[in-house]
Amino acid sequence: MIPRARHVVAAALSSALLTLPAFTGIANAVPTGKVYAVPLTKSTDDVKRVADYWKPDKLKKADSYTPAAPGTKSSPSPSPAGGAAGPKAPSPAAVRVSSTAKKRSATTVAAPTPPRNATVAKTNGKVYFRYGVKEYWCSASAVAAKNRSVVATAGHCAFDPRQGKAAEYWIFVPNPGENGETPDGIYVGASISMHEDWSGRGDYDYDYAFVTVHQGFKWVAKNGAYVMEDVGRLQDNVGGQGLELNRKPGTYTALAFGYPGGEQPDGSRPFDGKRLHLCKDGPTSWTVAPSYDLQKGVRLQPCDFSSGASGGPWLVGYNRERGLGNLNGVNSLNWNSDAQGRFDAVSSPYFDTVTGQVYRHAATTVVLSNVV
Repeated sequence: MIPRARHVVAAALSSALLTLPAFTGIANAVPTGKVYAVPLTKSTDDVKRVADYWKPDKLKKADSYTPAAPGTKSSPSPSPAGGAAGPKAPSPAAVRVSSTAKKRSATTVAAPTPPRNATVAKTNGKVYFRYGVKEYWCSASAVAAKNRSVVATAGHCAFDPRQGKAAEYWIFVPNPGENGETPDGIYVGASISMHEDWSGRGDYDYDYAFVTVHQGFKWVAKNGAYVMEDVGRLQDNVGGQGLELNRKPGTYTALAFGYPGGEQPDGSRPFDGKRLHLCKDGPTSWTVAPSYDLQKGVRLQPCDFSSGASGGPWLVGYNRERGLGNLNGVNSLNWNSDAQGRFDAVSSPYFDTVTGQVYRHAATTVVLSNVV
């Protein structure tokens, strides 16, 4: 999620992810209210093109690719949303949503759901994708949805607002093995649903994305080659986390999950990106970062996640025996608030009513019923 910190100096947006050379992508974005939807793949030919890119030999090397990174902040402010500097001028493509929306009570809009044939969910995983000619990865999780095919991650793990481009060759691999194994299948991205202020402005109040995925597949060796074998829908196989909105920071604790793999501020690398880690059930508070236009961020501390954990879920009411809880945030920015050797906090956009609109668009997007 974050490149090496410069201690007390707040870094600019990382050139590793958000200032890459332009690339060719599918550009038929569709604005729907505050939702900005970008198609990734539409046909079985599109899916097979992406699948062929991620053959087993390539997936074995996937953890050596770059963990995606938005930027690093230091000395975060605990001020509530609205106390930050004024917003940047809106671009023609996006109109800012006011951060002074009416107060709303916490609402569960999707209930956590176990897999079809199991009692324990296995929703955490990694997303792999390409910007330009370089591969990246992030963390992500499956979310319960009407179409049983939705993945939640960070916005910067799916769409680069500086270029106005979606990631290419985007896939989700739940529970990835340490040597490229895909025990619960590979799911090719069908469409990205995000807030228009992420796509148009790169506003970190909206650094989240709900990606609708097609039916999954596995690679199977046959007659000296690999062939695709259908494995069904994502939620049927791994379950889905619930979704909760409008939970006021400071009134709850949350667990953060992810696959960190990047350097700490002191140059050490305690995480290898191959294993799922969590930050213990910790307190939450408001935080702001004017240089990122973050006016209603939520901070979780302590948490020493490094790059690669971007997009990992924040879960409340988590039941360890079932592996289920309610999603109410995703890892977005890492913080080195004490300017010491390790990151000490992570922040998420505030999941509000508009987040629910973005989710519902993803949850009702139609996907291919057969990709083989």
